[in-house]
Amino acid sequence: MTETAARLLRLLSLLQTRREWTGPELADRLGVTVRTVRRDIERLRELEYPVHASLGSIGGYRLAAGTALPPLLLDDDEAVAITLGLRDVALGAVEGIDESSARALVKLQQVLPDRLRRRVEAVRSATLSLGGPAAGPLVDPDTLVVLAAACRDGERIRFRYRDKGDTETRRLAEPHNLVSAGRRWYLVAWDIDRADWRTFRVDRVDAPQPIGIRSTPRELPTEDAAVFVARALAGSRPIHRVTFLVHASAPALVESFRVRPEEIEPIDDNTCLLRTSADSLAWTAVRIAHLGLEFEVRDPPEMADMLADLGRKLLRAAGRATDA
Repeated sequence: MTETAARLLRLLSLLQTRREWTGPELADRLGVTVRTVRRDIERLRELEYPVHASLGSIGGYRLAAGTALPPLLLDDDEAVAITLGLRDVALGAVEGIDESSARALVKLQQVLPDRLRRRVEAVRSATLSLGGPAAGPLVDPDTLVVLAAACRDGERIRFRYRDKGDTETRRLAEPHNLVSAGRRWYLVAWDIDRADWRTFRVDRVDAPQPIGIRSTPRELPTEDAAVFVARALAGSRPIHRVTFLVHASAPALVESFRVRPEEIEPIDDNTCLLRTSADSLAWTAVRIAHLGLEFEVRDPPEMADMLADLGRKLLRAAGRATDA
């Protein structure tokens, strides 16, 4: 690959990652002069990439949708198929690549001609699935695309939001990042009216609308958006303190129950206290019962009730199996 061709590919990639770039910004990223950037832009236009320029002392460039699909080595059918596939994956149909799919979907829809967008919508609206219910709440792909683009461009958005009590409010926010957690999507954004960082579940976001105002990037109070969402989710769940007297050595309990060493207080070589936190007493009851170790509940009383109820259910199930 020649130096010019490699630079053109790099330029095209930059144009697809942000809504608009100034000439000096592109020149700095590419390590060339502004004049070379102008020449490269003209080369992209000759290849039918719709690069628009804004007037001014600095000048700006953006990649827009054109009347024909730019030469991405895809024909119309392939472009429609990929767009539909990316929509499904972005909703969590394939675990582990949903965030990359959302970014790719933003890039592709940015240059997709109207005639192909109509085909995508026609196929989507006419397609049914025999699969089971979704593993999590459904997210509107168009909402996801708008939010992803706003995060990418640093552009303020307005939207309606329903909280867990189904109360709807109007929000004005500066999007920072989208985070996928399991089968749910979360938007991390600076809430302008509340002057604080907030986490919004994307399936509760309705009608997001960019307002054309760019924001100066703000610094998150955590190391990244994923950590911020994790802490927000942890803070929204009720936490129970649970204490068990377990008839096992501390090393054996650490290995089998998967807790931190500081949560275990050894009493002797065969007995220890387990003090841990749980957001679900029912799940903790199942975990401790599954270990096959002798134990006693010290606190809270609700845990003893939970285990008694679990034991009765297991005895009833065992009795039915014996009768059969």
